[in-house]
Amino acid sequence: MTDERMIQLFNLQADICKTLADPTRLMILYELKKGETSVGQLTAILGLPQSNVSRHLAVLRERALVTTRRDGTTIYYCLANPKIAKACDIVREVLESQLMHSQSLVNSLDLLKKP
Repeated sequence: MTDERMIQLFNLQADICKTLADPTRLMILYELKKGETSVGQLTAILGLPQSNVSRHLAVLRERALVTTRRDGTTIYYCLANPKIAKACDIVREVLESQLMHSQSLVNSLDLLKKP
């Protein structure tokens, strides 16, 4: 791959990472990992205003991370590619590992302080 194409690819990757840099969008993706869901269902599950959920879904749709299906007046959302859920899971696993390691270090230091 040429350097220019790699730069373009990294720019696209950065755009997706920016999209994922919002906790509400991550929660939405986490719920959509379970299957197709309507805005109303997401609103109830997340306990957020519908306008807020709709705005975040619009961003995810613009970035092609979710797709939609209309059934009458209801719009259902689902992940455009299940690999996005796997990517989010991997990042969460890395964070959990780091937190466990940090907690282990704290516990070790506490043991050193005790007489």
